[in-house]
Amino acid sequence: MFSLTVVAVLSVIAMLMAWVWQQNRRNAGIVDVIWAFGMMFAGPWYAFTGSAPVLLQLSLALLTMVWFMRLGRHLALRVFREQEDGRYKAMRLAMKENAAKGFLGFFLVQAGFIWILSLPFYAVAQNQNPSTQLVVLALVIAELAFWGEASADRQLAEFRNNPDNKGRTCRNGWWRYSRHPNYFFEWLHWFAYPLMGWGSEYQYWLWLAPVVMFCFLYFLTGIPFTEQQALRSRGEDYQHYQQTTPMFFPWWPKE
Repeated sequence: MFSLTVVAVLSVIAMLMAWVWQQNRRNAGIVDVIWAFGMMFAGPWYAFTGSAPVLLQLSLALLTMVWFMRLGRHLALRVFREQEDGRYKAMRLAMKENAAKGFLGFFLVQAGFIWILSLPFYAVAQNQNPSTQLVVLALVIAELAFWGEASADRQLAEFRNNPDNKGRTCRNGWWRYSRHPNYFFEWLHWFAYPLMGWGSEYQYWLWLAPVVMFCFLYFLTGIPFTEQQALRSRGEDYQHYQQTTPMFFPWWPKE
């Protein structure tokens, strides 16, 4: 329980510091950066304080550190180089004079998400009877997902960095086949943890990880807000994109 408490306390402290930062700079996008780096800390922490064999500890620590370090760095570059994301601008306008309190609550909820969503790492770290074959399969899936998400993020960044594309929707690379390929590959990587944790007392519970992440991305914090902002900023062009391109699972676009 000590390791769980450490992650909870540090997550709250980090999010409070991030909230103060955004109060001074009016850029709430920092919440995503702290979330990613919080998950990056939680994975190795649980791995090396758990009871799993050393090779599984190393695999879990390496997977979570590499995955969330890349994500955190990608998000940080956007936050520190660009204006506040349109999603958070809309939240700020909606909350008006209550924005400070509203964002404080929002940041603390995100601290809770770090703790909740990192629980699969804790469960894997307790697996004393892992299957070598399943751990290898998990790492292969995670590597494919890492390549997919990194390439999708790079394609979008290159598109956005071209001033001629302002007000237009990216249809390059993975974005031709899915409106949210980055979210798809993020979801795919969560299948690694049930495989790594198979053989533990939590082996069945761990399959909730990709299910819960799908619900978050598809129905709650991911796609709905992103789509609303895209419609506000790109209007007709994005409406056409919605009509021709699958929302989540990559597939051939309609003609």
